[in-house]
Amino acid sequence: MPGRDAKSSAHCGMPVDMKERLSRAAKFTFYRADARIPMEIPVMLDGHRNVPGTESTFTENVSANGARVHSVRRWTTGEKLTLASRTGEFRSSARVAYCHAMQGDGFAVGLEFLEPKGRWVVQSPKIA
Repeated sequence: MPGRDAKSSAHCGMPVDMKERLSRAAKFTFYRADARIPMEIPVMLDGHRNVPGTESTFTENVSANGARVHSVRRWTTGEKLTLASRTGEFRSSARVAYCHAMQGDGFAVGLEFLEPKGRWVVQSPKIA
């Protein structure tokens, strides 16, 4: 309503600080569907929009459905790329879930596998 500030009245006439209420409501805990396992796996990343070529790097941790990798490139959330193990046993298109600058050089990039093919180091549990 025009002219109202962050203080408002609830239906029972008690004053309510809406700024405080909104900031508390915005806090939540995210639970990952798959446990991450700390593991360095040599991988290759390909498909950066602005920097052509394949980047040879490694994972920091892995799960059945994704991995966190180190990259010298800044990636955009939602960007699609291809991840492949250097052994050639695994390949998948992937979506960038996040890209955080690391202390020093490089970025930590969270990847969600979209179309995994081959043998990854962690398998999804079988549903009976």
